[in-house]
Amino acid sequence: MTFEFRSLIFGIVTLLAFFLILADISEVEEEIGNHEGAWKLSFHSSESQSSSSFDPTHSFHYHSNKSSTVVGDLGRGINNSIESPSSDWRFNRSLSNIIRKSILKFLDAEKDISVLKGNLKPGDTIHYIFDRESTMNVSETLYQLIPKVSPMKKQHYRQCAIVGNSGILLKSRCGAEIDSHDFVIRCNLAPVEEYRADVGRRTSLVTMNPSVVQRAFQDLASSHWRERFLERLSSLNGSVLWIPSFMAKGGEERVQWASELILRHGINVRTAFPSLRLLHAVRGYWLTNKVPIKRPTTGLLMYTLATRFCEEIHLYGFWPFSLGPNGLPVKYHYYDSLTYEYRAQSSPHSMPVEFRALKRLHSQGALKLHTGECNARS
Repeated sequence: MTFEFRSLIFGIVTLLAFFLILADISEVEEEIGNHEGAWKLSFHSSESQSSSSFDPTHSFHYHSNKSSTVVGDLGRGINNSIESPSSDWRFNRSLSNIIRKSILKFLDAEKDISVLKGNLKPGDTIHYIFDRESTMNVSETLYQLIPKVSPMKKQHYRQCAIVGNSGILLKSRCGAEIDSHDFVIRCNLAPVEEYRADVGRRTSLVTMNPSVVQRAFQDLASSHWRERFLERLSSLNGSVLWIPSFMAKGGEERVQWASELILRHGINVRTAFPSLRLLHAVRGYWLTNKVPIKRPTTGLLMYTLATRFCEEIHLYGFWPFSLGPNGLPVKYHYYDSLTYEYRAQSSPHSMPVEFRALKRLHSQGALKLHTGECNARS
């Protein structure tokens, strides 16, 4: 068999696999969009398994429950027993270890959480992950903030909290409970001080998409907004600031502005810039397990990374539905008035699909999803 023929066969197989993935994603989104049934996630194998067992080498499968109807919003169809004062949730340590080892076959969070100075130098050209035709050059300013060693090197924590930004957190009184964890991960530099009773104040690692500089701090266009931005960064007090700089074209100026301010004012943060392979590795893990996500959300990225250095993971503020379990409206973000079409075909994410995967892992004891009120501590 000639080299050219083998290359042709490989190319055809690759294209077929790509189109099958797209078809799988489209099928799930069509089901969700048409409200033809509530989805429930189950694991299967050739042998019978108890509800407390899980083997990530087996596949995830979605089944349409035709007898269940959804009223008004997909969130109404989700069983609210996931979190209650009388919850009988128990941490499944063996399952958590199995998942950790399975994810390690795709990525190592200790290494992939950030590129390192030894891998890049000023002037290097980087192709954006979502726009391979576009490039950016590593500036001297950005290079100064790239760590020499991984900020998560040899780190291990017994309990970690990952805090999403859903309005489901409002009036939850979960602040003290969140802050009690050994390591607290937050998303997109969300404000905490004025919402501390519900979301807590403590931060160990926080993500900051470049778009946050524009959306939350008005592109640092005035001294007022620059001061607001510096105040928020200063409150991190040595935490890891995780900036996905290499994802998509359009954010390079904002990353540069933020980097200059951090250096000029000597802000005490440990910056990290995710590796170029991280997003595809995370997506590959979930697709391999038949969870047909598109681009993983920040929350799912953080959970996948956290399995490497967290023994027991608790999720707060994860609720991708416009109505809560009680039928009342839920804000997209707890801190602003933005809206989001969770089921829109144009959405880059598959939030309801991700949520159902996480909910199933909750039922198996691999993680704990908190969607109700917490027992407030005095």
